[in-house]
Amino acid sequence: MRKFEDTYRHMGLRKKLVETLRAKGIQNEAILDAINKIPRHYFLDSAFDEVAYEDRAFPITAGQTISQPYTVAYQTQLLEVKPFQRVLEIGTGSAYQASVLAELGVQVFTIERQKALFDTNKGFAFLKKYPNIKFFYGDGFEGLPTFGPFDRVLITAAAPFVPPKLVAQMKPGGIMVIPTGEGEVQVMKRIIKLEDGGYREEIFDKFSFVPMLEGKNG
Repeated sequence: MRKFEDTYRHMGLRKKLVETLRAKGIQNEAILDAINKIPRHYFLDSAFDEVAYEDRAFPITAGQTISQPYTVAYQTQLLEVKPFQRVLEIGTGSAYQASVLAELGVQVFTIERQKALFDTNKGFAFLKKYPNIKFFYGDGFEGLPTFGPFDRVLITAAAPFVPPKLVAQMKPGGIMVIPTGEGEVQVMKRIIKLEDGGYREEIFDKFSFVPMLEGKNG
């Protein structure tokens, strides 16, 4: 059983990471503070302990990745969350992004299609710190209709299109942040749901994500 320790050295590396993110244009101090509080090395294999606070992605279970901290901060900043909002996250992965959202005081409903990752997170003691995260094993394209409507929806995988069922589960005025595209590089979009049930899109920077797939992988 791995023993987790958050040393002064780790804390110092986190401070440096926060300064890196600030220099790259992340301006939301609440997000930077959340990243400063969360021991990212807990979410990685102990072999990555020395490099856990570099601003890059790393491999995790089931052929997935823990996103680059800049990507996490960028998507969270676009999401414009407010405390107590209900946020649907598609693609729990390592649960690092969900933890950042939880630190911001929102209710997180997060879906993972990889059973191995879902089970790992259920047994991850650090996540007990966040009773405001609810974990689900399922198909992200379906969302969680019985728990909606949601104020915010965050997609942490490359979607081939904007999933209509997820738009339907948003409140009018709600925001979705989603990387779209099926090639090596995706475009980050912010979707704002309109009163008539439609939506408008805003286009942002380019990123690279693992693909968003339908169904469950047990």
